[in-house]
Amino acid sequence: MCGIVGAVAQRDVTPILVEGLKRLEYRGYDSCGVAVYVDGALRRTRSTQRVAELEREIQQEQLAGFTGIAHTRWATHGAPATHNAHPHFSGQNRGEPRIALVHNGIIENHDELRSELRAAGYEFESQTDTEVIAHLIDHNYDGDLFAAVQQATQRLEGAYAIAVFCRDEPHRVVGARQGSPLVVGRGQDENFLASDALALAGTTDQIIYLEDGDVVDLQLARVWIVDGQGRQVERAVHTVHSHTAAAELGPYRHYMQKEIFEQPRAVADTLQDIETITPELFGDEAYKVFKEIDNLLILACGTSYYAGLTAKYWIESIAKIPVNVEIASEYRYRDSVPNPRSLVVTISQSGETADTLAALKHARGLGMENTLTICNVSTSAMVRECKLNYITRAGVEIGVASTKAFTTQLTALYLLTLALAQSKGRLADEQEAEGLKALRHLPVAIQAVLALEPQIMAWADRFAAKENALFLGRGMHYPIALEGALKLKEISYIHAEAYPAGELKHGPLALVTEHMPVVTIAPRDELLEKLKSNMQEVRARGGELYVFADADTKIASEEGMHVIRMPEHYGKLSPLLHTIPLQLLAYHTACARGTDVDKPRNLAKSVTVE
Repeated sequence: MCGIVGAVAQRDVTPILVEGLKRLEYRGYDSCGVAVYVDGALRRTRSTQRVAELEREIQQEQLAGFTGIAHTRWATHGAPATHNAHPHFSGQNRGEPRIALVHNGIIENHDELRSELRAAGYEFESQTDTEVIAHLIDHNYDGDLFAAVQQATQRLEGAYAIAVFCRDEPHRVVGARQGSPLVVGRGQDENFLASDALALAGTTDQIIYLEDGDVVDLQLARVWIVDGQGRQVERAVHTVHSHTAAAELGPYRHYMQKEIFEQPRAVADTLQDIETITPELFGDEAYKVFKEIDNLLILACGTSYYAGLTAKYWIESIAKIPVNVEIASEYRYRDSVPNPRSLVVTISQSGETADTLAALKHARGLGMENTLTICNVSTSAMVRECKLNYITRAGVEIGVASTKAFTTQLTALYLLTLALAQSKGRLADEQEAEGLKALRHLPVAIQAVLALEPQIMAWADRFAAKENALFLGRGMHYPIALEGALKLKEISYIHAEAYPAGELKHGPLALVTEHMPVVTIAPRDELLEKLKSNMQEVRARGGELYVFADADTKIASEEGMHVIRMPEHYGKLSPLLHTIPLQLLAYHTACARGTDVDKPRNLAKSVTVE
């Protein structure tokens, strides 16, 4: 969830470090900092402000050096404060500091190590688990930083990606990873480290993805990698074109707004001009795997979990295969009944989500080897861990609240539904043709929904004064109500909850007053009349309804009933279309309340810690 950048070069690396932090700031913005080697000493600048303020401080202090590391933080251990900000130093007990370190992840045995290091004479300036690693490396240091890092990582329990350099070896940066992503960028007589290749866009496109247990030694003209057993290994170099345009706002006010409006293109790219439905869309072994399995286990977190809940309705209805959907962080810690004939499906934007990766490994440990991931990053750990995959083409998503990643996940999951149905002999030719036609029309249909933005902005002005909201949906639109409530609470800080509309009378109706807006998803489906009865329950208690209704539902605006008409009914893909106005409602409500839309408090992108 934090961001790391490191560099060793024959030029001032500070601009590279700062630019990398700007690109990674969406992954953590509680604090940030840079450390470089200057005239025989380590110097650093840290800030609890944003990277732009850090850059001003660096310029004022004229900080420059040819070796350095940088970090943008999402707080885990210790409050957001300058003394807890990275980089952390060690060696002060011997005079000038000699070790500088940045870290992503969580060290679970930090208390035990802290006690040992205090007994050895180390003083701690922060409440972080990271400072423990810096002191441990310094304690092990005997003239060889690489060896000291190797020794230290053998003692660490938990997840980490680290970048470290030493005052006494100024042309060297050492990195290590376990459960948290870290990449190497190759250059000409210069080399780089980062937690994401995006941070190095424009600096290098030659990227090495480190594996768990790897320790890497970066010097000016060499990259040396050993694995967890200490064996020298070669990792493939990939040419990665991280499009810097994805990190530019253009005419939009926020990245979230930009990404909402990128959804027609993202969905079209995800569909990849598919001509026929075939299991091989998900990998060469997919046909064999799909024939063998008799149920699905979907593992995901947050927004991706809601995508999985939606897919359950599709798969059970169309492919007639039972589906269980589990919150990844809960699944791995409970006793469950494994089925070796399950297809384990993970869903993740980054492919590095720690809870989902751990749940996947847990499922495999229980003997469920048929695995598939829906993921937006082809080079991620999740793709490498799974037998099958489908890569969405959402592009870089910088807004912390997921939008285009969600709709492309739904697109891929509907493709999976059709492919599973076909493999089981449950997809007639005319159904395949209809499904493909509906999918191809999605970008146009999304564009039509985006045209509702002015009407939704008017609603947002009313919502801005509220502190609570309810979201209602039925059937396969219930997960979309959950997603709508999550979006509103994430970025506007309005408390929002979602319920199946039929559950109103079993408790939530007690909350309904004229002060409680009730957002309702009203498609023209077999549950419409039931939903209308639930809406009347709200009106009878003086509740204020805000309804996204399909054009032919015969739901009209009147006192206490505000209606925005969707352009068309979209059958099984209706949940995907109804997602769009809920995103816009959350976005414009947050704008009206003046919150930090792209960087909501206490949150960050790509949750790589447990």
